[in-house]
Amino acid sequence: MTDIEAAKRNAAVRAVADHFDPSAKYVGIGSGSTIVYVVEAIKALKDDRISQIHFVPTGYQSRQTIIEAGLKDIKFDSLPKNTLIDLAFDGADEVDEELNCIKGGGACLYQEKLVATQARKFICVADHRKLQSRLLSKWPTIPIEVEPLAVFTVIAALTALGSSDPILRQGPLQKAGPIKTDQDNFIIDAPFPTLLLKRDVDRSQSLHHTHKGMEGKGSEGKWEVETLAREIKLIEGVLSVGLFVGENGIQAEKASRERGGQKPIAAYFGMEDGSVVIRNSEEAGDEGEVTVKASSE
Repeated sequence: MTDIEAAKRNAAVRAVADHFDPSAKYVGIGSGSTIVYVVEAIKALKDDRISQIHFVPTGYQSRQTIIEAGLKDIKFDSLPKNTLIDLAFDGADEVDEELNCIKGGGACLYQEKLVATQARKFICVADHRKLQSRLLSKWPTIPIEVEPLAVFTVIAALTALGSSDPILRQGPLQKAGPIKTDQDNFIIDAPFPTLLLKRDVDRSQSLHHTHKGMEGKGSEGKWEVETLAREIKLIEGVLSVGLFVGENGIQAEKASRERGGQKPIAAYFGMEDGSVVIRNSEEAGDEGEVTVKASSE
């Protein structure tokens, strides 16, 4: 096992130990290589109650992971009416200090957002490369799922918002054409400058009052993450934006909203030295970062 795979596994084991509830009815399972280790850790609990849980996949790949583990799957649109998912595990391409996430590198972002926003709690699991202070620090682009007919108008609108070179994501074989999502849509990858946190904007406004460069509305190329997510979503032809922002599930439930939030309540990062960094929201308790040793076998 490579160091990166070991880091992913350590994060998954710790996240499952801290948050998985064998008495849950519905558990979301995301896409990507890290989530394989989440399912592995759940199975390793050897709790008979797990066989009664319905696991909700975020796409074809995650459904196959659930099935191959011998777990019971249920499609998102088969959930009983007004049912919230008890808990969802998923990865991320990058996570900032306020637990905003970039997701969609694997082209499953629409179903990932459906599951995250239907969950009471969303737990992010990743390796140390995804742990950043601001989004677009290392990850180069925002994935955006779009209706194929709208590709060129969406690209033009993204350029107008300040994206330097938004491109249609292509498949690994040139003749195969653009990558298609599970909904038969396309993905546009849009680069932007590093995104501001809400507190960056608040701090700047308190110091400079009306300093336009730090309003976070695109002036001088500076966007606050939630503001940019909202602006991109308003573009005709955009189905989903790979920025997971706003409330988390606990915040949404406290506000008596019918659906959960987009952001995780906690994010787990496997580190190179074998430890796990946990970035918590206030709602998860112990707000901020804590480093723990990986669980021993």
